[in-house]
Amino acid sequence: MYQKKCVIMEQKNFTLNQNRAPIYEALQTFRQMRVVPFDVPGHKRGRGNPELAAFLGERCVSIDVNSMKPLDNLCHPVSIIREAECLAADAFHAAHAFLMVGGTTSSVQSMVLAACKRGDKIILPRNVHRSVINALVLCGAVPVYVNPEVDQRLGISLGMQREQVAKAIRENPDAVAVLVNNPTYYGVCSDIRAIVKMAHDAGMYCLADEAHGTHFYFGEHMPVTAMEAGADMTAVSMHKSGGSLTQSSLLLTGPNVNPGHVRQIINLTQTTSGSYLLMSSLDISRRNLVLRGKEVFEKVISMAEYAREEINAIGGYYAFGKELINGNSIFDFDPTKLSIHTRDIGLAGIEVYDILRDDYDIQIEFGDIGNILAYLSIGDRPQELERLVSALAEIRRRYQTDGSGLLSQEYIDPQVVTSPQEAFYAPKKSVLLQESIGCVCSEFVMCYPPGIPILAPGERITAEILDYIEYAKAKGCSMTGPEDPDILRINVLTT
Repeated sequence: MYQKKCVIMEQKNFTLNQNRAPIYEALQTFRQMRVVPFDVPGHKRGRGNPELAAFLGERCVSIDVNSMKPLDNLCHPVSIIREAECLAADAFHAAHAFLMVGGTTSSVQSMVLAACKRGDKIILPRNVHRSVINALVLCGAVPVYVNPEVDQRLGISLGMQREQVAKAIRENPDAVAVLVNNPTYYGVCSDIRAIVKMAHDAGMYCLADEAHGTHFYFGEHMPVTAMEAGADMTAVSMHKSGGSLTQSSLLLTGPNVNPGHVRQIINLTQTTSGSYLLMSSLDISRRNLVLRGKEVFEKVISMAEYAREEINAIGGYYAFGKELINGNSIFDFDPTKLSIHTRDIGLAGIEVYDILRDDYDIQIEFGDIGNILAYLSIGDRPQELERLVSALAEIRRRYQTDGSGLLSQEYIDPQVVTSPQEAFYAPKKSVLLQESIGCVCSEFVMCYPPGIPILAPGERITAEILDYIEYAKAKGCSMTGPEDPDILRINVLTT
């Protein structure tokens, strides 16, 4: 691979060589040193917890270590972690990259907290992950929602239309940032280049949630990446399509963002005991993507296209793809996404999800009211897709029924009454769910995954929303968010 110089904060120079994985290499050296551990963690390289060592393996627990001078410190990296971040920035064409060990939730929240403070307005689509609204609870920023268009056949929310973003910017010139999903859970992309330009022309930051777009940076024939489009910050979920360990992520920043300020924001909430298992997995996975990503994701796209053709040939299902592109609310589509509409066989997506898991030992990413998502990435094989296609064909033969009476729409426009922070911390009371119509919600209600709130703090509860919640519960969706684990009651504002 090519080599070049990267100058980072404090003017410390590293020679960039994408064949290297500095954290992984340092841990390998450390393992050979036979250091006597009078520090944490208390399992002492697994000796104090033999069941854990047997379960995870000695090689794994032996590198579950604490920060020390030879291994750097995630909160203030100056050596190997700094070098790994510089390599990640180079790989993703960013000005700076931060290794995140609190999941992409932590990346998204740090991004929003770095751009917004109490009272600031941020323009965003309502079909965001709960981590975005959680960040608004923490910092007190006020959302200006661009309600997405809904595909009436599929019942899914789409991307941000350019004219709606322009209208929101025009009506809220004091907003500080615009946030965009790139892509949505279903693979839908907005015109992020145009949105970035509109935001920058108005003096606003443009932030991107790329939790499901890691592969955009390494595959060909992919939608444009946030960094290529000129976004100021983006959260990239390496553990999803990038192959790193669960809970590892990256936060990328552009040239107009102060990395020192972002680091301080990250350190407000991220652990001071960064996991070297997670950090080394980011390091190794970045190298793997740079060296092999183009070839690997070409195969992933090919598998997804084959699966879409085979599933659509079954009849009843609709595995949708680039044919949906309309140049605006569906500006582009992620070709690796295997999103499948199920309502035409008379089954909700969550019902197909449950049947696949319980009867066929096939675990897909999620099922909702009308669709399922089979998440394809670098570890999938063609023979496993054949098994999925065969199972779906058999499910249609065994379970197809009349689809009348099924709900058709995933997204309901919210009625925003107050900011998420004000509602979350306001005096509240618990009421029966069915008695909450007209009240203002003070907590979240959502199906997880995908984790897009049906209700968020500060939104009015309507009969339509309650019907949706009851329907989703009855169909078996995993409902999360409220204080009441059974979701029979909900917290609402007292006034």
